[in-house]
Amino acid sequence: MGIGVDVVDLARFTAALERTPGLLERLFTEAERGRPPRSLAARFAAKEAVAKALGGPPGLSHREAEVRTGEHGRPELHVSGRAAQVAAELGVRRWHLSLSHDGGVAVAYVIAEG
Repeated sequence: MGIGVDVVDLARFTAALERTPGLLERLFTEAERGRPPRSLAARFAAKEAVAKALGGPPGLSHREAEVRTGEHGRPELHVSGRAAQVAAELGVRRWHLSLSHDGGVAVAYVIAEG
């Protein structure tokens, strides 16, 4: 149904979090907070990639896409709110997510499968 990718510069992302304390609460669910900046950057990239996979519909909130740690440490994507509504309208039945961080960047790939 859709694919999305996003890359985040770790230094810029970390500086933004330090400069704007409320950003953490605005972008991440309670369960996601408390992770190191490189993990948060990868999760932010995943949230952006979800929006791209859904076609960039208006009204999405970053907290509507949550990255959870599944069995064996594998990242799992859970959507709610407007993101879940748009996904259902498109016929998305399953999400695939890959996260990585290295060399000063974090990257996320998201596939919305119908």
